Amino acid sequence: MTVSAEPSAASPISRTELVALLAMMSATVAFSIDAMLPALPNIASDLALADSNDAQLVIAAFVIGMGFGTLFSGPLSDAVGRHRIVVAGSILYVVGALLGAIAPTLETLLAARALQGLGASGPRVAAVAISRDLFSGRQMARIVSFIMTVFTLVPVLAPTIGAGIAWVFGWRAIFVSFAVFSIISTTWLLVRQPETLPSEKRRPFRPRELSAGMREVFSNGQVMLAIAVQTIVFTILFICLLSSQPVMDQAFGRGASFPFWFGVVAAISATASMLNAAIVIRIGMRRVVLTTLAGQTVISGGYLALQWSGALAPGIDFALFIAWMTTCFGMAGLCIGNLNALALQPMGHIAGMAASITAATATVFSMLLAAPVGQAFDGTPVPMTVGILAATIVGLLLMLRTREPEEF
Repeated sequence: MTVSAEPSAASPISRTELVALLAMMSATVAFSIDAMLPALPNIASDLALADSNDAQLVIAAFVIGMGFGTLFSGPLSDAVGRHRIVVAGSILYVVGALLGAIAPTLETLLAARALQGLGASGPRVAAVAISRDLFSGRQMARIVSFIMTVFTLVPVLAPTIGAGIAWVFGWRAIFVSFAVFSIISTTWLLVRQPETLPSEKRRPFRPRELSAGMREVFSNGQVMLAIAVQTIVFTILFICLLSSQPVMDQAFGRGASFPFWFGVVAAISATASMLNAAIVIRIGMRRVVLTTLAGQTVISGGYLALQWSGALAPGIDFALFIAWMTTCFGMAGLCIGNLNALALQPMGHIAGMAASITAATATVFSMLLAAPVGQAFDGTPVPMTVGILAATIVGLLLMLRTREPEEF
């Protein structure tokens, strides 16, 4: 099916505004994670954590809550529409943010973050489903790449914003900024973008309907392969997010400048999404992902060999770490949009359900795989590098079993 690169009649706003809006909705997740990274040492200190690595659980709790939330937000969006699920998710997210601002213990803070993650699943899944409502196939992959390009501005700015807020008002004030961010993005959606799922196309939220939709998704081997590879890509991304701050702080003594270096990595890697938008129509989704994973396997293997050789001089080792981190984040920009499109291409009639299963499976399992790597931090980048290399090899082997969507 040929789909115009412009929004359909269901979206009277311009493509530029649509991309910016969907990017901001998706960025609720990135802002909620990246703005917290500079505050992890302060959280560990203020809450008197016995093991400073436990502060990483603040990130893990959010991601796991978001992953479980997507199991329901997609089917609910298919039943009640995209707008209502965004509003409901925003309410949960804001309540979680306010609870986090006053949490007296790590356990309460983790509960607040899980609630935030549950709420963030609404706009996250709705943004993907709206993209599928308006576009399909390689055009959807191209639009998602544009969204990812804007989306990557958040990791550039979020750590600096989080560090600035924490420095002036304390780390608890970061949670207030989360609430403000969510309210702005939800209001923008309601005011500017009409509902993209008309009532006659909605699927009832009933166990029988949900069971049928899940069977359809899980019985499609190519869809499940795309989801599995996306899980691997998310695993690599989460390993970077969990480990980058302690590695820069303890291995390289760059804790104070972490927001700057993280922003540099995010800014450079943002070009990967722009590159994908330029080439995916001509080359195809599968080939882009396959080539990217193969390249990352070589790069990570070479970087690990250099670490084990002991030949890296001070200064050069940090430069290579930043360059390698940039390739890891860039890999996400080249892969995530394409893998989403591969998974959803045969599932347009149940886009919300398929988006939910894709996001929930990839998010929950990737964090379960990434968290042990973060907890294994030993003061060096080696555990992080080993974890990412192993994940990349698995992703490459899985991707070799896929086919371009035109073939199935």
